[in-house]
Amino acid sequence: MKNSQTITLALTGASGMPYGIRLLEMLLREGKQVYLLYSKVAQIVAQQEMKLVLPSSAKEAENFFNHQYHLPDGQLRVFGREEWFAPVASGSNPADSMVICPCTMGTLAAIAAGLNQKLIERAADVMLKENRQLILVPREMPFSAIHLENMLKLVRSGAVILPANPGFYHHPQTIQDMIDFVVARILDHLGIIHTLIPRWGAEG
Repeated sequence: MKNSQTITLALTGASGMPYGIRLLEMLLREGKQVYLLYSKVAQIVAQQEMKLVLPSSAKEAENFFNHQYHLPDGQLRVFGREEWFAPVASGSNPADSMVICPCTMGTLAAIAAGLNQKLIERAADVMLKENRQLILVPREMPFSAIHLENMLKLVRSGAVILPANPGFYHHPQTIQDMIDFVVARILDHLGIIHTLIPRWGAEG
């Protein structure tokens, strides 16, 4: 499947898995081609926070999401944690954008240090070296000086740090409203039109 915008979405083991799954849903709904990666700890967090069982096999994960979202063939591709022949592993075939949501401090630190032990880290490294869009969505508090230094290093390298901090000026009534606030900001940075929340100043 060829699409005008290809987005790599990585889920890591920070709290905030509903943000990542909602983002996946919205990207697929908008017809974007998605390369999905997730860590072993992300599977544990998905089970704990959402009672969602993410399959360990990439093929099983593709089948699961294809069935859940009724996707056309090829719109979603899932890659294993050490699948080094995945397109995201090479600067010769990078995605247009990459989002890590939620992003652990460990993943953020590894990317800031240029480590490439797992496919998620390598994919992020590719985005930076190829000057492609990389968005990191940390869900942590408080931040230590080490966390902040790593974030500053990544921002200076071209990444966007978009913490999962929902606002309240849209008067959220449900947890879903708060989730959608964060996902809406990610979609804004990806240049994807949405109607998840009212825009500031647009109510009247």
